Order: sequence, then structure tokens, then C-alpha cells
Amino acid sequence: MFLYRMETFRYILCAAVSLCAITAISAEQSESLVYFGTYTGPKSKGVYVARFDAKTGKVSQPEVAAETASPSFLAIHPTRKFLYTVGEINNFVGKKEGAVNAFSIDHTTGKLTLLNQQPSGGAGPCHITVDKTGKTALVANYGSGSVESLPVQSDGRLGEPASVIQHKGSSVDPKRQEGPHAHSFNIDANNRFAVAVDLGLDKLLIYKLDPTKATLEPNDPPHASVKSGAGPRHFAFHPDGRHAYVINEMNCTATAFNYNPLKGELTEIQTISTLPEGQSFKSGYSTAEIQVHRSGKFVYGSNRGHDSIVVFRVDPETGKLTHVENESTQGRTPRNFGIDLSGEYLFAANQGSDSVVVFRIDQQMGALSPTGQTVQVPTPVCVKFMSLE
Repeated sequence: MFLYRMETFRYILCAAVSLCAITAISAEQSESLVYFGTYTGPKSKGVYVARFDAKTGKVSQPEVAAETASPSFLAIHPTRKFLYTVGEINNFVGKKEGAVNAFSIDHTTGKLTLLNQQPSGGAGPCHITVDKTGKTALVANYGSGSVESLPVQSDGRLGEPASVIQHKGSSVDPKRQEGPHAHSFNIDANNRFAVAVDLGLDKLLIYKLDPTKATLEPNDPPHASVKSGAGPRHFAFHPDGRHAYVINEMNCTATAFNYNPLKGELTEIQTISTLPEGQSFKSGYSTAEIQVHRSGKFVYGSNRGHDSIVVFRVDPETGKLTHVENESTQGRTPRNFGIDLSGEYLFAANQGSDSVVVFRIDQQMGALSPTGQTVQVPTPVCVKFMSLE
């Protein structure tokens, strides 16, 4: 019991220190690079980059940082020397799987240089993240419903996959949930557990992570579930280390969880609509991204079809959400969005209208107000900020 209490205290202390550090760092951030992942085609060539100054709120016109096939989701290495993307394709070196790309970053120009590529371990990779030590990359494959871990070498290159795990099963919707569809991968603050959200199974599968070996192992408990047919998509841990949130694509809801960092256990505490009060779910509506503000006071989610960002206020004791507002993204089909390093701005990526719209965040209420700035990015899917300071 003594050891359990000590471990619990250590985790809470680490979470508190991390939150204070984030606040301190955010206050000093000014200039950053902003990277945009896209779907390539007639309009897009790959990854785009712009410069953003949080002091003035000005963003430059994006330019091509690297030409590569459908880099829909991005992750930046903790050292800020490297950037990783999925290649959301279904045929890589003659096999029915996607790609994972490693790039070095030129801090002067923001341009990317390809280091190497590895297979994603399945078809249609749609999400990538890098662990806190920078030694492991995790990938979710939507098409095949599998997940993969890859070692990250000291020079930024990706090693051969260390773990490839095929999810199994289905859920209630025969069109969307006929099989597994892994949609995102997130790592907790202690770097011990990783949560793979699977839309096809209505489950959040929990894995033990060994970053020194870049391996994954199913946890006990192995998963948490959401309502059948909800279709969980993206996931975010709260900075306090005690709560987490998933956005459900197929019924436009968000689910809040208590999180036990010692066991890697998620327990549902609330499910709430991402639409305005009184607004019914309609055909053509779906959700995409969810993120917790760096302060921990707000949670944001994107609604496609309704084309809005929902703002929730977080109860600091319970972790439960209260609806604040829905703000139009001033474009069509918002996918991922990014909150800048100062926590003052939100960039909404409108895939359907080839635009990224900049909003200012009210630090007291969390509400969004458009700054009047819109930059053109072809089929934007993902937004990631990287400090230049």
C-alpha cells in the first residue's frame, strides 16, 4: 500500500510539474513553424509549412516543405530536429500497406529532407505519434485495423517495425464497422501506456509501451468501450494525468474518462453531444479531432457537416465537460486543428474548402473568435506547431 501511494504521489507530482512547465514555456513562445499535412492530388503536393508569430498573430502564406504522397498526419520529434508523417496509401513497395516517412527539419527555411521510409504495417495509415523519449513512433492503420511501433534511431531514421498488432472484431454498423479501423494512437504522460482508438470496434485498446525496445504489449485491462455505433476516432489525455477524452465520429459525441495512470485503465464518466443544444444529429454529420487546451480548462472538437468547432469547459475536479459554444470554421469539412504553443490561437483545417482559418482563444471562457486571417492550403488534414526558440 505504501509503494502504491508513493507511486500515485510521484505521478501526480510529475503531472503537476509538467503542467507548470507547459504554462511557463507557452508564455515565452513567439515564433514557430506551422506544418500542414494534406491529401495529395491535383492541388496538393505534400507537406506545407508557414511561419507564425504569436505576438502579432500573423501567419505567412504556406509553401511546400516536402513532396510526398498523402502525408495526412504528422508528428514532430521532441528534439525538434525531425518530423514524421504517415503516407496514407494502400500500396507501398508492392505491398498492400502504407508508408511511414522520416524527415529532417531545416530550422531556417522549414523545408524537410527525407531520411528514410518504412512500411506502416497495414493499409491506410491515418495517425502517427512519437513517444516522450523520441525513441518510438506509433502508427494507426485505418484500412486494415492494425497498429505498429517503430524504433527511432539517433539520427532520426526509422528502424524496421518492432511490433505490428492486428485488431480483430466488429461492431453494430455493417457499413462502417464490419471490421477493425484503428484511427489514432496516443501516449500517456508517464510514457507507460498507449491508447489505440478503433472506430470499427467501438473500443479504445490499451497497450503497455516499452520505449527502449519500441515494443507494444496488450494491457490488462485491455480496452475501454464506448456506446455501440458511436465510432470513436481521436483521443486526448488531460494535462492533469487523471482524465482523458475521445471524440466519436459516427454519432457526434465526446466521451470523458477517468484515467488510472498506474493501471492504464479508462473509466467512462460522461458522454456529451458535440452539436449545439437542441441541434439533432443529421446524415452527413461526423466528427474528426479532439484536443485539450494547454491550460487544461477547455476541450475542443471538430464537427464535419455542421462545420464547426465545439468548445467545452472542463470541471477541474471531475473532468466532466460543459458545452460553451459551437464556432463556425468558415469553411467546409474541418478535420484536425492545431492550438499554437502560446495557447492563444487555434488553426482550423478545412479540408473541403482548401483553407486554414485562424481563431483567437478567450483565455477565460475558451470561446473562439476569428482573427480575419485565412491561409490557403490544399486539402489540409493536420496542423502541427514547432517552436523556433
